[in-house]
Amino acid sequence: MRAHATAHAHSHPSPSDTPAPAAPAAGGAVRWICPMDPEVVSDGPGDCPICGMALEPELPTAEVESPELADMTRRLTVATALGLPVLVLAMSDMVPGQPLQHAVSPWLLTLVQALLATPVVAWAGAPFFRRAWASVVNRSPNMFTLIGLGVAAAWLYSAVALVVAALRPDLVPEVYRGHGGAPLVYFEAAAVITALALLGQVLELKARSRTSSAIRALLDLSPKTARRIEATGREVDVPVEHVAAGDRLRVRPGERVPVDGTIEDGTSWVDESMITGEPIPLEKAPGSAVTGGTVNGAGGFVMVAERVGEGTTLARIVRLVAEAQRSRAAIQQLADRVSAWFVPAVVAAAVATFALWMALGPEPRFVHALASAIAVVIIACPCALGLATPLSIMVATGRGALSGVLVKNADALERLAAVDVLVVDKTGTLTEGRPAVAALEAVEPFSKDEVVRLAAALERASEHPLGAAIVAAAGAGPLPLVSQFRSVTGRGVAGRVAGHDVLVGSLRFLEEAGVETTALAALATAHQEEGRTAVTVAVDGRPAGLVAVADPVKASAPAALAALRADGIEIVLLTGDARRSAAAVAKSLGISRFEAEVLPEEKGAVVARLRAEGHVVAMAGDGVNDAPALARADVGIAMGTGTDVAIESAAVTLLHGDLAGLVRSRRLGRATMRNIRQNLAWAFGYNLLGVPLAAGLLYPVFGVLLSPMVAGAAMSLSSVSVIVNSLRLRRLEL
Repeated sequence: MRAHATAHAHSHPSPSDTPAPAAPAAGGAVRWICPMDPEVVSDGPGDCPICGMALEPELPTAEVESPELADMTRRLTVATALGLPVLVLAMSDMVPGQPLQHAVSPWLLTLVQALLATPVVAWAGAPFFRRAWASVVNRSPNMFTLIGLGVAAAWLYSAVALVVAALRPDLVPEVYRGHGGAPLVYFEAAAVITALALLGQVLELKARSRTSSAIRALLDLSPKTARRIEATGREVDVPVEHVAAGDRLRVRPGERVPVDGTIEDGTSWVDESMITGEPIPLEKAPGSAVTGGTVNGAGGFVMVAERVGEGTTLARIVRLVAEAQRSRAAIQQLADRVSAWFVPAVVAAAVATFALWMALGPEPRFVHALASAIAVVIIACPCALGLATPLSIMVATGRGALSGVLVKNADALERLAAVDVLVVDKTGTLTEGRPAVAALEAVEPFSKDEVVRLAAALERASEHPLGAAIVAAAGAGPLPLVSQFRSVTGRGVAGRVAGHDVLVGSLRFLEEAGVETTALAALATAHQEEGRTAVTVAVDGRPAGLVAVADPVKASAPAALAALRADGIEIVLLTGDARRSAAAVAKSLGISRFEAEVLPEEKGAVVARLRAEGHVVAMAGDGVNDAPALARADVGIAMGTGTDVAIESAAVTLLHGDLAGLVRSRRLGRATMRNIRQNLAWAFGYNLLGVPLAAGLLYPVFGVLLSPMVAGAAMSLSSVSVIVNSLRLRRLEL
């Protein structure tokens, strides 16, 4: 149940009641924060004194799971197991002619209901009573106020009615008696209210727990240990949190870089796609900067630590994602506004009902007044309101998954339907995310086939990340044998292939070997203008040609972007890749607005700027570097083919990495929000109609009084109606 009182409408707890948002807890202790009211901070788990929601870790770790979810799940299991028999027994008493009525005494059936419902109310519903009491103490009425009041009223009235009917049957009017003279009770209403409220809590807590998994995935990227070189030259493995600025660290092949720093000795290729999004690893040599969490290639190096702990780039990304995820969702504002008047209005209606019956009602006035007041509270209990959003979202997410669209929450669906700007990453989103040969060039007398086969023969023995693309372009046939192979880091590879001296690498590599590169330089420049990497080839000291390697645009991207433009969405390309490469992709896809060489923090700032301009912004990406922007956007959209961090940071995941899924997502969003509005309209309309009936509106004219038993059944019917309406989304055509 997401509804709670706003800070504007209700008084906040006193400073002594609400922990202040102080500095991080000492000793690395976990602080717990309210997702609805971030100013509420505690040193341990508990309930928010303002809205009643469970506190969650401010910065989750792998060791901190949701104790609230586990607890609510246990309580829901017990409530369901005990509540269903209560409901069955109650229904058998409501329908005349049931065999159970003739086989068992109605008094015994009522007693069994009481025995089964009591642990549901007393134990399973205990959190609601605790939160309801806190809302009264803190003068911050919320949905838990009504749930606690409704459940307590249902059980207490039933218990009192059972005792009074047994001891003083003359005090119970005939209208409140059922088959066999047993009192009409609604223990089943108390049990059902509790179970439905618990169901809503479990659905919501599961959705909230998925947001913290993004931060856990980010934290998993950071190595747990680092190999530190002591002053004596001895090398020891130490926890990464013990690394200090100035420490010399050794990074071995295949390891993650432990912290941010600068290479002191050694060369290697480092995969920095988590920061830049660029799939091609970058050469690193003495003096080059390296970033914690990035992956070292085949070489080893010694680095000097510079930024450690909270100062690393990865830590800043974690902080940005956490801050963005704690921001309030737009859909929560509706619940805030509702809580400001709904709870007090229901309580006031119940009090007014009691007073009017006591003043104007027939005898026995007190019994009529008490029963009518309780009926008002029961029929207004907000289970349908609490289930309206989570049930629609649950069904919608299941329907979306069948179409390759994973959606996490209602806010994403609501915002997705209103998006007018789509910010897209390049690598892995618009492009395939892996290099491939885009073109071949040959210089007379060599042919293109000769150029690629000779280059592939050498690259097969190379560690260069572009080698696999060149080998793949040569096809499945056998390649010539290579002898005298040698590799020059950062330059290229050389060797004898089929009796020829072959060089494969940069223009500078060929020039240093005495090759005339004028013809190749012109060809290379043309391809570089298209955002491609030119790998040149020389044979026996003569220029032979070049292989142009690029990250190809996804085949589905042009049509998907065209459909989104037709739907009124502006496309903005945002990438950490080189400007020339970004310009080439933007031109090929007809994107007029793009920004290149953007750092992760800057990506989030660009998204924030667009939102400040009044746009509803969706961000689509697939890398760790996209995580801050994905979390900060109105809707974060991750490619299912991308990193786990991007997927966890985003509110929407396109399982097949196809932007065409965005069109389906918007259709799903519109249908889901329409369904939620229908549910909310039914829940509110039901209360507007049900409360006057429960208060006795029809009694003066028709002599009809809504018994508490009928009020309980009507309350359950309202929730069932919401469930049925939500299930219609399963048949939605996408």
